Amino acid sequence: MNHHQTPFTVSDAIVKELVQTGVEVVYGIVSIHNMPIYDAILREGNIRLVTARGESGAVNMADAYARSTGKLGVVMTSTGAGAGNAAGSLTETWNSSTPLLHITGEADADYIRTDQRYIHESKDQLKMMDGANKQAYLLKRPKQITPFIRQAIQEAISIPTGPVTVSIPTNFQNEIIPDNQLVEAKATKAERDEAIPTDVIKKIQEAKRPIIWVGKGVIASGASDDLQTFVDLIQPAVITSESGKGSIPENHPLCIGNFAATPQVEALLKTSDLLLSIGTRFRGEETYNWMLPTPENHINIDADPHAFNRNFDTLYGLVGDAGTMLRRLNQSLDKNISPDPSYVDEIQSVRKEVRDQLRCTIEPYGDIADIMRELMSPDTILVRDVTLPAYTWGNKLIDIYEPKTSMHATGGGIGQGLPMAIGAKIGQKEKPVVLIAGDGGFMVNASEMITAVQEDAPMTILLFDDGGYGILRYLQEAAYGRRTSVDLKNPDFVMMAESMGFEAETVGAVDDFKKSLETALLSQKPSMIVIDMHALPMEYEESEAYIQSFRPKS
Repeated sequence: MNHHQTPFTVSDAIVKELVQTGVEVVYGIVSIHNMPIYDAILREGNIRLVTARGESGAVNMADAYARSTGKLGVVMTSTGAGAGNAAGSLTETWNSSTPLLHITGEADADYIRTDQRYIHESKDQLKMMDGANKQAYLLKRPKQITPFIRQAIQEAISIPTGPVTVSIPTNFQNEIIPDNQLVEAKATKAERDEAIPTDVIKKIQEAKRPIIWVGKGVIASGASDDLQTFVDLIQPAVITSESGKGSIPENHPLCIGNFAATPQVEALLKTSDLLLSIGTRFRGEETYNWMLPTPENHINIDADPHAFNRNFDTLYGLVGDAGTMLRRLNQSLDKNISPDPSYVDEIQSVRKEVRDQLRCTIEPYGDIADIMRELMSPDTILVRDVTLPAYTWGNKLIDIYEPKTSMHATGGGIGQGLPMAIGAKIGQKEKPVVLIAGDGGFMVNASEMITAVQEDAPMTILLFDDGGYGILRYLQEAAYGRRTSVDLKNPDFVMMAESMGFEAETVGAVDDFKKSLETALLSQKPSMIVIDMHALPMEYEESEAYIQSFRPKS
């Protein structure tokens, strides 16, 4: 019911700021501690509300929406337990440096940290949220809501980007405040046009065995075309981080891909005379926990000045947006660089060798990967939950061709793939979405299947069912010769999926998988293909050094 002269409240001010920022979708769960904000969104009418079935899933949806669109993700939860449920997924968002605003209620201002057990109270919500986020703020004065929300949004989108939680006491949300304008005169500071040091240009031009290591920073700055121009100019080996997949089409002949932690790439790094890293974090699992050798000539481009020397020594740190820096390099370099043809051949043979070696250890799943790449359109968004098939081959063998079409749980938490797939589909409705998941992790957020149907976010789920936590089962057996808590009783996945409006079937052979995937992708309906891994067993072997780390220490 819309009365004329509706009073302007704190909740209206929040919505006004979201709309001015360009927010189009808010994910979340309604509660007595955020109902005024929900109502303000409904009255304003410009923002779509997506209702998840759990707070953790809501955060994952907002996270993947931001990753797939490049926009700010926004999620809204309740106080205390609701905010706590969001915390696990917020740590994922922090790990992936996703710009995200989490709006949560709080106990009425007079009851915060009084231990009176106000409904939904937690001992210290601000501290709990601070641990899971880049920043967390509590609104102290209702009339300051506009600069408060504006600062939080600015914090989320500032380098290094990340999640920010704002806690709004419930009694403040309906408080009537002046509807005033906050106009900031932004100093339009032209980008400092500092020339790239001549030493840097010289080192790049003289390098005979250059390697480029690219990460998410290239994708975030929309620098893929600039990167490709640069690669074509200097003919380096290109390594992509897992988050950097798609920053250059991975079928490019010089793109080795997400294979940094392999003996072949280690050997290449040892003989390289130049490493140029662009917008990458050098995560532990992608670098043998930072034991990979890197050449002394290491030029690191990153928008975050704190990135330099964080994991590997840097000779030159170039602070700035990847696109800007690559454009300057492309303009400054001599166009007559003559790459060594034998080095180009070596890169191509390493590219082939790492893939062939992986395929040998995981058959028949190399064929599954080929079928997926053959049948999925180039713009398909591939989401990978944390599961043995994704870890061993899904993150590596399936080439990604376009930016923002590859998504995985960066922080390693299971079960986030399904809600991420929903958020990605809502953000990029015209692109097909395919999810790789395992049976153990999938059940964490399985209820979000119905959210996908209700929100008209169809996708194809590939559920690899080995009856438990496959990777932990393997590691326990290898480390201790016995196992516990890893074998799971599962529902009938096909019946469960069909009850929620998905078309579903189980397959136990490669040919059947191909037919099912073809049908699912053509139908563009919510579909689940359950791959029976007992019928299609997969060999897997982890390094002895990694297994050793779980054994008792003397």
